[in-house]
Amino acid sequence: MNICVIGTGYVGLVTGTCFAEFGVHVTCVDNDEKKIEALRRGEIPIYEPGLDRMVAKNVAEGRLTFTTDLKEGVDSSLVVMIAVGTPPGEDGSADLHYVEQVARDVAKVMDGYKLIINKSTVPVGTARHVKRIMEEVLQGRHRVDIASNPEFLREGSAIEDCMRPNRVVIGVDDERARAILQDLYRPLYLLETPMVITNPETAELIKYSANAFLATKISFINECANLCEKVGANVQDVARGMGLDRRIGAKFLHAGPGYGGSCFPKDTLALTRIAREHDYTFEIVDSVVAVNERQKQRGLEIILAALGDNPEGKTVALLGLAFKPNTDDMREAPSIVIVRGLQAAGVRVRAYDPAAMETSKAEIDHVVYCDDAYETAEGADCIALVTEWNVFRNLDLDRIREALKTPTFVDLRNVYNPARMVEAGFNYHSIGRPLSSYGIEG
Repeated sequence: MNICVIGTGYVGLVTGTCFAEFGVHVTCVDNDEKKIEALRRGEIPIYEPGLDRMVAKNVAEGRLTFTTDLKEGVDSSLVVMIAVGTPPGEDGSADLHYVEQVARDVAKVMDGYKLIINKSTVPVGTARHVKRIMEEVLQGRHRVDIASNPEFLREGSAIEDCMRPNRVVIGVDDERARAILQDLYRPLYLLETPMVITNPETAELIKYSANAFLATKISFINECANLCEKVGANVQDVARGMGLDRRIGAKFLHAGPGYGGSCFPKDTLALTRIAREHDYTFEIVDSVVAVNERQKQRGLEIILAALGDNPEGKTVALLGLAFKPNTDDMREAPSIVIVRGLQAAGVRVRAYDPAAMETSKAEIDHVVYCDDAYETAEGADCIALVTEWNVFRNLDLDRIREALKTPTFVDLRNVYNPARMVEAGFNYHSIGRPLSSYGIEG
């Protein structure tokens, strides 16, 4: 089977490359000539572990090609996947401008039957909306079917999620479209990957609902962390006690400075907007969004409090800028709120991130970027662990303490043991783990 993937952003590039790895011939199309030329040279525009090697392998073996010629990609393919951006509008709703334009452009160049698959995260009803757009352009010349096949890729683990997904969701109305999609995903049958086959509206809502529920777990445990600090409880023990209940599970019960990235912030806002458009208020998700914004401020407040009554003129060393490890994505990252808040208080900021320093420059100004954690700590009044990259999990604490002007350590990801940090001579702060919960006087 030949497929065409339109859009070489995060979802499109990873999805196209993984299908090529499964033996499918994939043409990736993008209207950005510089990006396509870079991909042809083997330069990957995103940070995703292992993706560069997989792209090079499949290009060399002839299963993966890149082009700006839409007709070339569509003509050679039975299946066309739309994987373009759906950025949030000012009201939180998903902007379908790019999806709609692709639908019109594909309809203009179609030379026969095509199955169009929405991979982009889109509001409920988009599959039928896309079909109406394409049929208006086609005027009966060719038949087209539309399917919703949402992606569930985690940045930093996207290849594993694509090659070994925990489920595949297919939203179709037509038996032919269903058969084509089942054939496309046939390599996953040996892995016994569950398939949820439903109508397009349900598939579209599954994507939003899944992300909103995971975001809810994050905001819930962050609320618990804030309460723990007031009552002397330990949020990590609370999370463990909750997570051992199989009805709840331990994943996403990790207190921190709030969620960020390209999915949770956008999808929670879009889901509340979809609800309002249908005269319903999704109160839980509205609260999740509000709690998350407050939690980003909470991370900033912890750092400022650690600096003392007069933070102006002091320096903070930040470890981590990306919204999560194993990505360079700065979209909605808590670090943005933290840096801007520190700078507003007159605090100087030094920072190190293994992957996101270049992308951070487009989001935040007047930051001194360093080569590693130890250089970042040099002469700072406080060091704050913001993103839990593995390289920050076993720091040489003696070296960090000696580099700092004052031994203050703020751990916004609860990576380190408070008792050990106090013993090592640090004025230590974390989230939802007051020192009293370890029997240590604060």
